[in-house]
Amino acid sequence: MRKRRKINPLKWIGWLFSPIQKNGAFFVFMFALGWICTQHEIMPYYLRNRGAEPYELSAPELFLDIYAVCCLLMLIPNKIRIWVKAILYVFFYGLALVDMFCYERFESTLTPTMLMLAMETTGQEASEFLSGYLNWDSLKDGVGWILLLIGGHFLWTIIRYFGTRITKRIILPKVNESLLMIPKVIMGLLVGWCLYSAVSQTWDNKLAIKRLFSYDTIGQVEHEMTKKDCAKLYIPVYRLAFGLYANGLADTQIDQLKAASDKIVVDSCSYRVPNIVVVIGESYNKHHSQLYGYQKPTTPRQMALEAEGSLVKFTDVVSSWNLTSFVFKHMLSLYTVGDSGEWCDKPLFPEVFRKAGYHVTFVTNQFEPKAKEAVYDFSGGFFLNDPELSQRQFDQRSTRTHRFDDGVLKEYDNLKKKEDTLALAKGNLVILHLMGSHVDYRARYPQNTNTVFKPSMYNRPELTDKQRQILAHYDNSLLYNDSIVAAITQRFADKDAVVIYVPDHGEEIFDGSPYMYGRMHGANIDYRLARNEMEIPFWVWGSPLYRENHPYGWMAIQNAKNRPMMTDALPHFLMYLGGISSSLYRPELNVISPEYDVKRPRILKNVTDYNSLKK
Repeated sequence: MRKRRKINPLKWIGWLFSPIQKNGAFFVFMFALGWICTQHEIMPYYLRNRGAEPYELSAPELFLDIYAVCCLLMLIPNKIRIWVKAILYVFFYGLALVDMFCYERFESTLTPTMLMLAMETTGQEASEFLSGYLNWDSLKDGVGWILLLIGGHFLWTIIRYFGTRITKRIILPKVNESLLMIPKVIMGLLVGWCLYSAVSQTWDNKLAIKRLFSYDTIGQVEHEMTKKDCAKLYIPVYRLAFGLYANGLADTQIDQLKAASDKIVVDSCSYRVPNIVVVIGESYNKHHSQLYGYQKPTTPRQMALEAEGSLVKFTDVVSSWNLTSFVFKHMLSLYTVGDSGEWCDKPLFPEVFRKAGYHVTFVTNQFEPKAKEAVYDFSGGFFLNDPELSQRQFDQRSTRTHRFDDGVLKEYDNLKKKEDTLALAKGNLVILHLMGSHVDYRARYPQNTNTVFKPSMYNRPELTDKQRQILAHYDNSLLYNDSIVAAITQRFADKDAVVIYVPDHGEEIFDGSPYMYGRMHGANIDYRLARNEMEIPFWVWGSPLYRENHPYGWMAIQNAKNRPMMTDALPHFLMYLGGISSSLYRPELNVISPEYDVKRPRILKNVTDYNSLKK
């Protein structure tokens, strides 16, 4: 009868140490590499010198991740394993160098936009880039430490190689296997304790990473990144994987947009309003606008335009989201919330206008692709920056951003001078995208000439001195924005034109407990949140020539000012102004049409009907 083989529990404990024992150099040097990256790369970069700390769980998570790789290596035969580890060394060291170089040079680790730009770079551009940026200064700090580690690893490999050859010539006495078991068991127990500690501490982040990579659209990914418990992509390999994943999702939606644009059919166009200007603001709390009853003079120029009868303010307008990228997708696409499918299943209105014969100009102070662009800007601008889609939508567009929004005016003026066909076109559609009052508010206006509001002017005892200062900065940014939008109207004062001002969303600015600024991204939407973050100012300015030539159109705009509206329906209003005849146009979504659906639900974040909240 065959004897049953005895199981030695000590051996099982000892085997916990085997993945590290068999891949000792790999474990040590890769842990050191990860540690260098986590300690030098503080995200976001601007907090580097403000007391920010590295990812607090980097050590246990590094241990867990590298141990898992060592376990996988154990499944590979030894002769092949050597070459697999060599490939991994080249990959991990190379990736860490690129990531650290980008961090030191461009103030950003690997991002989806950075990968997108790299994939679009030609060989000549890459060569010019390397010759311009690779120098001795680039070897400082983190890059230098990685190179030093590579040198140490190379030196250790040489020593180990010759040391192994020497020991093979020396006959060493055999050691009792039971004696070797004792230290292995001790190390196994130590590894077991480290694994238990690492898993218990980092499990939530592992679940968050799994959740991050489980979405179907880049918008869902962006929304996930707004959560407090979002994934910490703490080492370069995770950031590379995320960049590839995000670009893959974006490419899918770009393909859908291209398919939708191929189906655009414009039957005719009357160019009802030959000059249509859409000014898209940023983070504008309606209740801090003097135009809407705020007690401080934040919009004196808009007030003057309203007093002369050229500006009509709409009183009941909300945005569909409190994230710029979602709002942009809904506002530019002919898709509206509640339709079947996705936003990218319908064409974008700038392309419809262009196919109708309008000359389309786009100037943005946000969505120009930059190496250090965050996922939020990538999500909002990828479909605007795709070369083919950009060419389909715009006749001309800006190529750089500016510190302040007066740069948008300069960009438009320069484009207007360069483009001779602008004066010859039957119609012109101009889209101007401002930085507006995006956080950090103090950076949104020239403080030497535009600082009007000061903390002492706010009788808000419930706020701290710092909060009153932030409040003053915000109101100053609105006052500066007022000067920009007024200057835009003046550029069209002698033309048959309308200017439409619509911010992307609102902003929390200490208008209710809990007192905070910015935006809240939780799933719960109550009226307090909707009031501050989704209610927005919306107005239409008509030039003297427009009001003279289109008295009935101007009257329709005035009569519609109190109608409920959500900005995802904006393209249909614009198509009516342009006189574009197409099956894509839906009069029930045109706010000034007699057929407009005033009872249409206004679903915020695809969750809550604003109409029911307001009641």
